[in-house]
Amino acid sequence: MRISIFHGVHDLSAALARDLVDRLHRTPALILGLPTGRTPLHFYRCLVTLSTEGHADFSRATTFNLDEFLGVAPEQAGSYQQYMERHFFRHINIDRRQIHFLNGAAPSADAECARYEADIAAAGGIDLQVLGIGANGHIGFNEPGEHLAARTHRVILRPETRRANAAPFGGDPNNVPTEALSMGMATILQARSIALMATGAEKAECVAEMTRGPLTTRLPASFLQLHPDVHVMLDEAAARRIR
Repeated sequence: MRISIFHGVHDLSAALARDLVDRLHRTPALILGLPTGRTPLHFYRCLVTLSTEGHADFSRATTFNLDEFLGVAPEQAGSYQQYMERHFFRHINIDRRQIHFLNGAAPSADAECARYEADIAAAGGIDLQVLGIGANGHIGFNEPGEHLAARTHRVILRPETRRANAAPFGGDPNNVPTEALSMGMATILQARSIALMATGAEKAECVAEMTRGPLTTRLPASFLQLHPDVHVMLDEAAARRIR
């Protein structure tokens, strides 16, 4: 793991955005895995600014989002598809046919997960997977537990995850769906490069455990230690437990 520590979320987000745009310059048909949540918001704002100023061309890029709430239709306000439209996609020049989401309202969750895996494989795999991390160490919606699913799958969300995602659902954790669809750990780890963003003091403990071991399904992010090209990008608060 490469670890970089930034003064704050703005500096971190700007650095990651510049890195992604540099990759786009080298590989215009870049295949991206993208996260949602609070942490990436500044990152998307930086990308939109770079695109608006003419420094980033997404016309040949392909994207796959990490996860989606089960039972939430794409057009619903709480869906991650609407999050991405609002904060990113409607502001850049990406080909709409190259944007991929999990459909939380699909008739069969298992069939939807299989479809998504097939689409990722057909695209040639993910070049750069951008991740956030939950305070309990989850990435995507791969929650701590006895086992981790390898491929895109249906998952029961833990109470702390539902609390962290309450804002789009009126601020009430009880309104957050109890299940979600998520890329699995093997799918994430097969990305050619990974960049993980973590900000805030509440992430400090899991970041420290993620980087100093051991590998455990109780901290899914710890498995990133197995990947040959991971860049962990932290603000000072998230890095305070790291020497």
